This record gives sequence, structure tokens and C-alpha cells, in this order.
Amino acid sequence: MASLPLCRSPSSLLPSWPHRPISASFHPKNPSSPVAAHVSVQDPPPQDPAPPSDSSPNGTSPSSNTRYLWVNPNSPRAAGVVRARAGSGRRSRLASAAAVLGACEPAVAAVAAALEAAFPEPPSEQDAVIVLNTAAATRPETAVLALRWFLGNAEVRKKVILYNVVLKLLRKKRRWSETETLWAEMLQDGVQPDNATFSTIISCARACGLPSKAVEWFEKMPEFGCSPDMLTYSAVIDAYGRAGNAEAALRLYDRARSEKWQLDPVICSTVIKIHSTTGNFDGALNVFEEMKAAGVKPNLVVYNTMLDAMGRAMRPWVVKTIQREMVDQQVQPSRATYCCLLHAYTRARYGEDAMAVYRLMKDEVMDIDVMLYNMLLSMCADIGYVDEAEEIFSDMKASMDARSKPDSWSYSSMVTLYSSTANVLGAEGILNEMVGAGFKPNIFVLTSLIRCYGKVGRTDDVVRSFDMLEDLGISPDDRFCGCLLSVAGNTPAEELGKVINCIERSNAQLGAVVKLLVDTSASSESFREAASELLSSSRGVVKMPYCNSLMDLCVNLNQMEKACALLDAAQQLGIYANIQTRTQTQWSVHLRGLSVGAALTTLHVWMNDLDTALQSGGEGLPPLLGIHTGQGKNTYSDRGLAAMFEAHLKELDAPFHEAPDKAGWFLTTSVAAKHWLEMKKASELVAV
Repeated sequence: MASLPLCRSPSSLLPSWPHRPISASFHPKNPSSPVAAHVSVQDPPPQDPAPPSDSSPNGTSPSSNTRYLWVNPNSPRAAGVVRARAGSGRRSRLASAAAVLGACEPAVAAVAAALEAAFPEPPSEQDAVIVLNTAAATRPETAVLALRWFLGNAEVRKKVILYNVVLKLLRKKRRWSETETLWAEMLQDGVQPDNATFSTIISCARACGLPSKAVEWFEKMPEFGCSPDMLTYSAVIDAYGRAGNAEAALRLYDRARSEKWQLDPVICSTVIKIHSTTGNFDGALNVFEEMKAAGVKPNLVVYNTMLDAMGRAMRPWVVKTIQREMVDQQVQPSRATYCCLLHAYTRARYGEDAMAVYRLMKDEVMDIDVMLYNMLLSMCADIGYVDEAEEIFSDMKASMDARSKPDSWSYSSMVTLYSSTANVLGAEGILNEMVGAGFKPNIFVLTSLIRCYGKVGRTDDVVRSFDMLEDLGISPDDRFCGCLLSVAGNTPAEELGKVINCIERSNAQLGAVVKLLVDTSASSESFREAASELLSSSRGVVKMPYCNSLMDLCVNLNQMEKACALLDAAQQLGIYANIQTRTQTQWSVHLRGLSVGAALTTLHVWMNDLDTALQSGGEGLPPLLGIHTGQGKNTYSDRGLAAMFEAHLKELDAPFHEAPDKAGWFLTTSVAAKHWLEMKKASELVAV
């Protein structure tokens, strides 16, 4: 009888067999007659089953539930079956050895006993690699001991392979000291490291937060005859960046570009971060565009790094472009993405965009900590988003997470918000809440509260808040003194002494200058000298606010001569730079950023300069004259300078008109200005 490769029952499904495990049960199509088929290349084909025995309870033979599939040993298919069964047995044995090894204590004797029991015969190099890879996942100490046993007992041709396996485990577990120890042991054993060894150690140093160590190992590579590959370069560029060696990182990146290496997102993200850290935001943007031009698709890390960089650069319009690109590319944002967006939009005071991101985070039920909340509240306080700030503050108080509850900065921002809108009841209510929550008012809260009382003319409450500062043992700083000075500029003359007393108690030198200002018998020159000394000794950030507030007070008290003297002193000290510009076609005065009093003083001086130029008969006036007030809300007034100056110029009957194509500019011609100045001069002579 001719031998067939496979004997089977008519109900078997042969085509599916090669894809099933050897020991799998065989299920026929007919569910009413279940049988199990077993494949064998050793046992002879089973004989036909015996007739059913009458003694069987169900009328069937006990062996009728099992069928056998026999493979002819001479068939080519038989060798594959044998190898499959042998491979399955080997894998099972190695998996068992790895499990026993992973469970045993990290002791030399225990590891040796486990491996000797698992390998009666010397294991192969591949066996050692499989066991180390499998068992090392949970017990790195055990893996190091197992490595030593395999090096002494296995048939190993390249020891470096086994060392690299364990080094990768130590990298995964972030065990730097053990990595250095194993490196020393490797060299002592006379094993030559390869590229994989260095790449693993360098990336381990990065993972452990030791960028200087990563750089150190990178610089060792030529000593051992190893040349870095692209993965190593990627890791080292990042390591140089983290180690603060931006120059070396950028040098490697330039080399990668010049030699046409395949860039990857890790390299690009690192270089973008380096440019951002050093303030080279254009460089960061160039790298981002270059990687896309080179066909490298930005991943989430790259996008987040770019969002952070452009937020630092105060370029919210670029942030919006990147955000739209992420949506178009269907890149799923992470919490870090939303945090970067909030940082960017709140710093740039993009209120609508910041609130949109905030509400998205709420919809996604993302973790919003108090730092993010405070950024939003600070923005709302600066741009007057009262309803939005109240919503955010309510969410903070309702949060179940202790990390989201309001802190002293949260209350401070809310007081600042209500103070900027002169909402005394709101500011006092938040102050009471703050005290009730166990927070003491800080100098920022009291500064805002005093500004609020000053705006509504409650001088006695200004003094009471100042006394609270002393009761709390808080020392006034320059900003607090500047706030008192600003309040003095809006205080009626009959109550001005109360505020001046507070200023003198806060800063004796500043108080002396204010006293000279209000003293009508004091000369402008003595006031100028005292003010110059004060401004020279003050910090840079408060010099201009001091000048602005002092000139406001001068104008309110009709002390224009002293205001002009102060303006001259400030210009001499470089506090006001380029407030007048002259070209052949236009002379301009720039009032943007000045307080109302400072702007009026500057305009007064500029108009006198125009009159002087006209009377001198020299070069005369240029064809165009301009006043630049800027647009929008003024820091020192609830109204913008443009609105105030439009009314003021009408009072003066000056021929300056708002430019339709240049927002925040008032322009006139030299002819109109000359006529107006002559008429003004004539009217002054008549008045005399």
C-alpha cells in the first residue's frame, strides 16, 4: 500500500492545520460527533477501532473520542513538525528557567543553583540572551549574577552581547552606579565594547539625568575604536543640550545637516529647546521648519517644545499657527500641550484663546493645578476679565483636589482685579475670604487695596490700609511707595497731607521730594536736584512710575514749571528716551506709556520747542507734525490717552486731527501749526 503524507478522517480541515499549534485539538465540522485529533511522527498509525462494546454505558467504545493523525517520517513535512515540537520544548524550558531565575534571591548561590538545575548541559549563547532578557525585566541584580554564571558556563562566542543585554536592563531600571560597575568589570574581563555598548550607556546616563556623564562616554568612543551612529548622535546632542553645552550640541547638529544625516524628532526637539533656552527663538523656528522640509514629521514632543519656545518668545500668533497644524495633522494633545498653550496665551494676554484652552481642559477633566489657575487669574486681572476670573475662582474653590485650591496669590489676583475696576466691595470681600482661609494679606494685596481706595477717593481707608501694613510687620517696597505716590496724584488738596505722611513714613527721601513739590515757596531748581538724587538711587523698574506720578501731582497742583524741570531731569538720566523724533519730513512727540500728567507736560514742552524753532528762523518746521498717543487703555488712567488728548487738543483749538490710517496718531501740517502758534502767541500778548 502506498504511503500517504497524512492519513485523516473525511471530516478533517487540512488547510488550516499548518497554522495551528501541534498539540491543538481537532474539531470537525459536524458538532454532533466531537473528536480530538493528535499528530504523531513516531507512533505507528493507529489501528481501526474495535467494534462497540455492549458493556459500554453509552454504547460507544471508550477510545472512540480520540483520533490520531500520523505523519510519515519519510515525508519532507515530518522534519518541520519535529523542529516545531523541539523549538516549542526549548522555548518552554528557557521560559521556565527565566521564571525560576527571576523568582530567586539575588545571591550567587541561589542564582547558580537555579541555572544549574535549568541547564544540565552547557547552554548556548542564544539561550543565555533569551534568559537574561526575560528574567532581567524584574530583577536587575539577579541578571548581573546570572550574567557572570553564563560567562563562566555557557558556550559564548561574543561576551559583549551578553554584557549589552544586561546594560540595557540597567538603563531601563536607571541604575547608573551598577552600570559603571559593570563597565569596569567588562574591561577587566578583556571584553571590547562596541557601538551598542556606548549607545546604551550614553542613553542610560541621559535617563538618569546625568548629561555630563553621557558626554564623557561619548568622548571615550574613539579611544575604543567606535564610531557613533545616528542614534548615538541623537542621544549626545540631547545630552550636550541638557549639560548646558549648547555650542557643542549645535555643532553636532550642523554636522548632521551638512553630512545629510537622517534627522529625527529627538534631535530636532533638543536643538529647538537649546535655541529656546538661549533666547534664539528665530533659530528654534528655523529648525522646526527645516525638519518638516526634510520630511521629518513632528511628533507630540516636538510640537510641545515649539509651543513652549514660542510662548517664551511672546509670539502667540505663531502658537496659534502651531495649534492649528496639530489639529490638521491629527496629533492628539497631552496635558503638557494645554499647559504650553496656557503659558503662551496668558503671558501675551490673549484672553479669548486662554479661556478657550481652559474650558477645553475642563471638558477633558484634566488636572489643573493652582499654578495654572493663578496664571489665568493674573491675566484676567490685567485685562479686566471680571466674569471669567470669577468663574475660574469659583472652580478653584469647588475643586476636590487640594492642589487646585486658592492660595495667597489667587486671592491677590482677585483683589487686584477688583481694585483695577474700583470695585471696593469686591476687593474687601476677597480680603475677608483670604483671612478666613488662613492667609495673611501680603504687600501685593495691600498695594492693590490702597490703589482701589485711592481711585474712589477714600483717603481715610488708604491710611487705615497703610497702618495694617505696619501691624503685619511688612516693610514697604518701591512698588508700594509708587502706589502711594500715584494715589497722591489723585487726592484732593485738602486731604493730600494724609497721603504725604504715609509716603514719608514709607520712604523718607521720596517724602522729602513730594514736600518740595507741594511747597509753592520751594524753587523748581531745588525740586529738580532732589528729584534727580531720588531717581538716581532708585531701582530701574520704578524710575519711570515715580516720574509719571510726580508729574501727575505737579499738573494737578498747577506746578507746570516744576513738572518741566522734572521732565528735563528724567531725560538727562535716560528715563525717557526718544520721546521726540525728527526727520526731514516729520517731527513727532511720542506719549505712549506716559501718565496723563507726564504726557501733558511733554506736549507742553514739545509745543514750546515748535514755537522756538519757528521764531528762530532757522530750518523751520517740516511738512508734517505728529502726536503719538497709542491706542487702547492707559496704565495710569481708565481712559486711553488718545481719547483724553482728542478732548484736550480741542480745548487748545490745536489743528491736530486723528489720522484715519494710523491708529493712535494725531497729525497736522506745518502751515496749520504755524498759523495756530502765531494765533496762540498773539492771544497770550493780548492777555498780558
